[in-house]
Amino acid sequence: MKRLRYQLCLSMLLFISGIRAQDLQSYIREAEANNPMIQASELRYSIAKEKINEVNTLPNTSFGVGYFASEPETRTGAQRARFSVNQMLPWFGTITARENYASSMAEAEYMEIAIAKRDLALSVARSYYELYAIRAKQKVLDANIRLLATYEELALRSVEVAQASAVDVLRLQIRQNELRQQKRILQEADRAEQAQFNYLRNQKETLAVEVVDELALPEEDPVQSFGRLELNPVLLKYDRLFESVMQSEALNQKESAPDLGIGLDYVPVSERKDLQIPDTGKDVIMPMVSVSIPIFNNRYKSVSLQNALRKEEIQYQRQDRLNTLKSALARAKSARDQARISYDIQGKNLNQAKDAETILSKSYETGTIDFRDILDLQELQLKIQLERIEATKNYYTQSSIINYLIQ
Repeated sequence: MKRLRYQLCLSMLLFISGIRAQDLQSYIREAEANNPMIQASELRYSIAKEKINEVNTLPNTSFGVGYFASEPETRTGAQRARFSVNQMLPWFGTITARENYASSMAEAEYMEIAIAKRDLALSVARSYYELYAIRAKQKVLDANIRLLATYEELALRSVEVAQASAVDVLRLQIRQNELRQQKRILQEADRAEQAQFNYLRNQKETLAVEVVDELALPEEDPVQSFGRLELNPVLLKYDRLFESVMQSEALNQKESAPDLGIGLDYVPVSERKDLQIPDTGKDVIMPMVSVSIPIFNNRYKSVSLQNALRKEEIQYQRQDRLNTLKSALARAKSARDQARISYDIQGKNLNQAKDAETILSKSYETGTIDFRDILDLQELQLKIQLERIEATKNYYTQSSIINYLIQ
């Protein structure tokens, strides 16, 4: 179990990759420490561990006291009362089997903690990269608004010398208003996403969240193997459940064996006054041994059959979940590759758009600038920049999903 915990902790530390990933890791650790669902899962695990102590007990000891209303007369004297004590003992190894079963159930519950932490880490990463994209887009919009404001000043000067019309100025102003509208929409989206991010950390929704200023894609994607899916806690949970069924069957076999009982009866005897005989008034002490045999054992046969069916069910469930994880991994890899393709293409397009902007700037020196071309180019350039940001977000989000599945 200690080895398993070490592997899971190591997996969580390697969960997210990217520039300045430690910032994201600190948010993930904070979320794990504060999230109510994680805390509830840890309490359930503590309860499951405590059940090991619960099953490590013997059946209740029976005590009995009886008083003879009419004292039976024996040769050595009259019996006045009867005191008895009896203790049933399970078959050899039954208590150990109970402890093993409770321990296997606790191991399965521990997997729930690992699953909950992975789900939470993935949610935090997705929200983090969404915040990055929203804020990066706002910066791009700010830069484009400033650029349009510069072109607006050029258009006003061109109007004065009859090189442009007032319509060109109005077009530039309308375009600036549209960009300001987009920015306000992004600001609202930022507040909502920040609130969601803080809720994951169990913090106030207005608490400021810092994200990286810029993300760049790595030169090469790390190589992943489908075989590492076997380390996913979702699959490990099925392994622990299968083990718990095996322990349940071992316990069932022990409980189908006879139970032993030991006891003692004590009967006080009154001394006879009318006769002088040996051992008169001597109390009776009677040790006892009993055996409880499950003659009608259909119950244990039924439990064995249920356990066999349960093991088969778990195997099918595990295979189905493995297929689901493989499908999710294939989709995430494809989506990440698509994001890289988009990122690279938009990078080339952005360079070409900047070259076109340089050409337009030089044409202003000759007095032949066309502000409609400027608006078209600015709109195209903005589209490219936003799509590149979206591709970056998608790349890191899909990378988080891949690491969620195989780390």
